[in-house]
Amino acid sequence: HTQGADPVHKITIIPRGQALGITAQIPEVERFNYPKSYMLGRLDILMGGRCAEKLIFNDTSTGAANDIEVATDIARKMVCDWGMSEKIGPLKFGKKDEEVFLGRDLAQQKNYSEEKSILIDGEISQLVKNAESNADRILSKFKHQLYDIAGELLEKETISGDDMRNIIKGVVPDS
Repeated sequence: HTQGADPVHKITIIPRGQALGITAQIPEVERFNYPKSYMLGRLDILMGGRCAEKLIFNDTSTGAANDIEVATDIARKMVCDWGMSEKIGPLKFGKKDEEVFLGRDLAQQKNYSEEKSILIDGEISQLVKNAESNADRILSKFKHQLYDIAGELLEKETISGDDMRNIIKGVVPDS
């Protein structure tokens, strides 16, 4: 359970594209402005799959690559765009280069010192590592429910968010 998270709509272990399974969350209300607490919760959730692998299999795989990429991008935006780093404060780092040259994507220009770059990298890393620690702690605390959800997924391949919530409460979903 992550504070302020969007509720789970569906979980499936049926592969979709490059994903081996998906947990779909749907916001209860449409949002245009996200508080820091929500973004920290998103990081925790994104690190959850990797942490579950470590907890259950005592190993990690390439399966969490996209979640790690998304978490790192969110952490970078928190630090460089949204002023959500206590150490750095409300400053914007990086400028969008509006000119596309020879088919390259829009590039980020560096408008800060090497020392500031090291601090930014440290803050981004700390946000993701803290999320990983939070996910580890939550999953360890609810390890039994994690096994129950995995068992239900192995049997049905797809479960609803309501099924997941019932399993967490100890209620077995209808077959």
